[in-house]
Amino acid sequence: MDLHAQYPALCDLRDRAQKRLPKFVWEYLDSATGEERTKARNRLKLNEILFEPSILHGELSFDLTTSLFGKAYDMPVGIAPVGMSGLIWPGAEKTLAAAGVAKNIPYTLSTVATQTPEDLAPHIGQNGWFQLYPPRDEGIRQHLLQRVKNAGFSTLVLTVDVPTASRRERQVRSGLTAPPTLTPRLLAQVAARPAWALATAQSGMPRMKLIDDYSGQGSGMSSTAHAGYLLRTSPNWGYVQWLRDAWDGNFVVKGVLRAADSVRLASMGVDALWLSSHAGRQFDAAPAPIEVLPRIREATDLPLIVDSGFESGLDILRALALGANFVMMGRPFHFALAALGQKGPAHLVDILKQDLKANMGQLGLADVTEVPSKLRPF
Repeated sequence: MDLHAQYPALCDLRDRAQKRLPKFVWEYLDSATGEERTKARNRLKLNEILFEPSILHGELSFDLTTSLFGKAYDMPVGIAPVGMSGLIWPGAEKTLAAAGVAKNIPYTLSTVATQTPEDLAPHIGQNGWFQLYPPRDEGIRQHLLQRVKNAGFSTLVLTVDVPTASRRERQVRSGLTAPPTLTPRLLAQVAARPAWALATAQSGMPRMKLIDDYSGQGSGMSSTAHAGYLLRTSPNWGYVQWLRDAWDGNFVVKGVLRAADSVRLASMGVDALWLSSHAGRQFDAAPAPIEVLPRIREATDLPLIVDSGFESGLDILRALALGANFVMMGRPFHFALAALGQKGPAHLVDILKQDLKANMGQLGLADVTEVPSKLRPF
């Protein structure tokens, strides 16, 4: 089957994913908070960035190689963390990590994934990043960091934009509870999606294994409390400094949207900033990361990573032109996985590569590292 003929764009993968996932799983993946205005704004502000095509450059030989933290990746794109990936598709974390190695892009494992750092150790190669939801207990913190380091993860990503649990109304309307419970209503949704049901039956219901190690209780579909929130704290500036001192690898802070915060984080020795609105899932009055990116770029020389709403190679070019060094995508890779199984993530990478080259050709750019210096929005 020619995947590019049948699924030439992310929207095709998204449509197929929706048809293969139970409604409550789809709403978990696709929903945002409130009226979902931040999610819509992420897309709207990307669409507003235009460029003037540049002509008569002859044939171009494209180079998408991008370096970050001293490592060369095949393109300026990586796989962002998504909690409970294994709920979206069984074995998601291992499949995505392996795709990251095969395509030489970074993969980020969430603290609240369904696999532990040790589970992923054989699959991450040199491309593993770990996203930390900050444990309150210092002993747990120290033990968890050591496990992450021993498993081979090179980059620690502290998420700071979840001080409290958000309200995701679409999830509630679908029948999904926190924690999820398989009610008759949800079982009916599962029965309507046999591929997901069969794959999940074979692998077992997902649970947050890493959280279970510290909570002393199951965190899967039958638990009576969301164990992640029993362990988590709302970090402050001192917490960031503690982590910087405790972690001897690359250290990234995720959830930055203010230039003033970027200056202070740089002074604390953070290695990169990750601009994110959590894909619109936390706060429904947040600016889009793409619209605050120029201000933060002016305020700091640190590498800037950005996510939220990115869907194409053209979107990646938009971010690079405004000062980003790297783009991360979460939902798109899970759409691809749910749509096509193990073939999905690699196919999405190929779509993004083709789209990058096609749009770079229109702009007269052969080397993706030239984008920040040569490409200006219209």
